[in-house]
Amino acid sequence: MNHASPATPQYAQRFACIGSACEDTCCQGWQVPVDEATFERYHNLAPGPLPTLIAASLEQKSTAQAAKNPAVFAIIRMTAENRCPMLSADRLCRIQSAYGAELLSHTCATYPRVIHAHPQAVAGENPAGDLTALALSCPEAARLVLLTPHLLLETGPSAKPARMLAAPTPTHTEATLGPWAEPIRAAILGTVTNRLYPLWQRLFLLGILARRLDDIHDAIVTGKLDPSPGDFLADFNATAARGSLRVAMNALPVDPLAQMDAVLRLAGLMLHRSNVGPRFVECVNAFTSGIGNGPGATLASLAAQSRTAWERRFAPFFGKHPHILENYLTNAILRLNFPFGSARNPDEAGRTISQRFAILAAQFALIRGLLIGVAGHHGDRFSAHHVVHTVQAASRHFEHHPEFAKQILALLAELKLDSANGLTILLREPVKAGAAAHPVPSLLPPPSPRPSTQPNRLRTTS
Repeated sequence: MNHASPATPQYAQRFACIGSACEDTCCQGWQVPVDEATFERYHNLAPGPLPTLIAASLEQKSTAQAAKNPAVFAIIRMTAENRCPMLSADRLCRIQSAYGAELLSHTCATYPRVIHAHPQAVAGENPAGDLTALALSCPEAARLVLLTPHLLLETGPSAKPARMLAAPTPTHTEATLGPWAEPIRAAILGTVTNRLYPLWQRLFLLGILARRLDDIHDAIVTGKLDPSPGDFLADFNATAARGSLRVAMNALPVDPLAQMDAVLRLAGLMLHRSNVGPRFVECVNAFTSGIGNGPGATLASLAAQSRTAWERRFAPFFGKHPHILENYLTNAILRLNFPFGSARNPDEAGRTISQRFAILAAQFALIRGLLIGVAGHHGDRFSAHHVVHTVQAASRHFEHHPEFAKQILALLAELKLDSANGLTILLREPVKAGAAAHPVPSLLPPPSPRPSTQPNRLRTTS
């Protein structure tokens, strides 16, 4: 096997849709966008039953809306069952079956691939290749990412270049740090896969890296850079590789009540949405069962049962399969284009790298929290199937919503978990029952106390 560069993973090229064999469908429950070029191709089709259906199903957006997002020049109206009218009885796309993939809209043609132009490309230099991740809202994509033992070593067939709708405008971070994109991404992915540290400690190290990259970014902008990004990355990589920070990080603060409160609040985001799917309902029910949610439960009782589920079910399973959550994080880093942000997302313009890290950390904490509950619910039967189901259902519910990242940042601020100390509390693994408490090191302020009798519920923010 040819080893791909860790900074330009190729595993997404191996994805292949399994069509009607899939246990879910990407043609139901979502808006189906159509870009302008595809919209024109549809209107130029020769007359017939399918072109008539396509024309009747298209709803053109306003000029202002289309200008804001070129991929959504129009949408396909859903049926009364909230399904795409192009979905056939055997759960295949009528357009692709009749005309081939070339006539699919940009979104339909690329999903579940998430493609970012390489930062050096948007900076006007020679790119090392676009970066492609997979949306884990697709069950087959979730299986590929989560269950592949050596994800960063995966190669795939050569893929045709994606149809680009417009040249991306680089974020401030891309424009400033683009020349160091390869060593930055290599340091990040190397940290995620460094098993000298438990996974939460690897994320803690990424938080340190994010804050330092913010400082470097600002120093480059103001012309006060010292040392160079290359020197800092070399020092960071050498320090992380020694594994000497593990003992110190074990002394970081533990606040299981604050962590449980945050996971419940994260899980409660957007539960008011009308298109909550049955797979996510099943996931939430297993989670709440596994942490002992019910009449009379408190944050203290939920946190205690969650710790038990982690110790008896979650930790043993993932100890045997450490690649699963590593792969989840690797794919999330690429999907979010961390630390550079998405050039096509207008909300990224004002975000710092530390804020992007907070979004990444919160999404990981949510997935891990859900999996702990699901593991507790299934007990000895907990398996990779339950992992894929949970991650896919949660990803479909949360990660495609345009407000999700903003709501994460607002919630972390509300809970006072948006600082280095707060994010550490969010990421910290439970302490085994009977373990001695560690003192809080001076590098972080002590956590705020949390009441143990706060009500048990999937909490939503106002």
